[in-house]
Amino acid sequence: MAEEKAKATTTTTTSPIRFGIVGCAEIARKVSRAIALAPNATLVAVGSRSPDKARRFIAENALSSSVRAVGSYEELLDDPAVDAVYMPLPTSLHARWAVAAAERGKHLLLEKPAALSAAELDPILAACAAHGVQFMDSTMWIHNPRTAHMRGLLSDPSRFGDLKMINSIFSFYADEDFLKNDIRVKPDLDALGALGDAGWYCIRSSLWAADYQLPKTATAFRNPVLNDAGVILSCGATLLWEDGKIAIFHCSFLSHLTMDLTVIGTRGSLHVNDFIIPYEEKSAEFSFASDSGFTELVTGWQPLPSKHVVTTELPQEALMVQEFSRLVAGIRDSGNKPEEKWPTITRKTQLVIDAVKASIDKGFEPVEIVG
Repeated sequence: MAEEKAKATTTTTTSPIRFGIVGCAEIARKVSRAIALAPNATLVAVGSRSPDKARRFIAENALSSSVRAVGSYEELLDDPAVDAVYMPLPTSLHARWAVAAAERGKHLLLEKPAALSAAELDPILAACAAHGVQFMDSTMWIHNPRTAHMRGLLSDPSRFGDLKMINSIFSFYADEDFLKNDIRVKPDLDALGALGDAGWYCIRSSLWAADYQLPKTATAFRNPVLNDAGVILSCGATLLWEDGKIAIFHCSFLSHLTMDLTVIGTRGSLHVNDFIIPYEEKSAEFSFASDSGFTELVTGWQPLPSKHVVTTELPQEALMVQEFSRLVAGIRDSGNKPEEKWPTITRKTQLVIDAVKASIDKGFEPVEIVG
């Protein structure tokens, strides 16, 4: 990959983390590029149930000739030259293969949704803890420097005040082929459908805005859209916290591409129109208003919201790989313990997913979320 040249501009003090990719899903193309861009990571192997498929993936993505094609997941996980794995398998396969990776001492970057339920996720996290490996899910926008900049404003009581309301939307208009053939609409592969795929981002953004405090209840909206197999194509929910703050989200495979996030406090409000994937790879914007009111004749706002532009040399997915690799290197080289923040927020996201799904199944009743 041409992007590998970017590594020459950054020096590292330890040897790079050696990645294997378990599965050749479409999203693995993006992450293989991210591994190439991250200064402290290198891709050494791609595993598939078919060696020909692994070889095609390497060729089609112009990966280095040193990247090995491996003809089974087991062989890749048993490879002592692999320090960590990125796993973009269908969600129904996570329980088996993520545990297998941890048991073989491989640090785990796991595609979202992390599992079909918290009951399936817990053995994965337990295996990672038992074998001292780092776990992280691949929610990329969390690693964009814009996210940290926004957090700074939300944490300023003099400008934002107390959190009151969060509204998030992630939708895209899927074509007929997607709605018939994509793994995200197959009950035996990704049974959570749009809730697990797009809803994961909305729920994570709500938890992020609430500083990862779990809501008390989730209540799904009536009339979700399901396909003939019962997989969710469009849904939404309300999340309610004990102190009265509220989040509303909508996720869908049936509406135009939208990635909006609004966070409202007593003194300020934040708006983002591309919170999951920025409009531009190396530049991300948002607006923030504080102590706004009307002009004298109520013909406008005063003061106007401020526009913020945050730039980055590395795209957010490469920053994700870089941070994951930094943690892995600390374990490998310095005897550090795995960072517990990442499995904790993954589990909280999964618990809210579970509650929304339970609310749908129970006739849209409120479902309590227990940590």
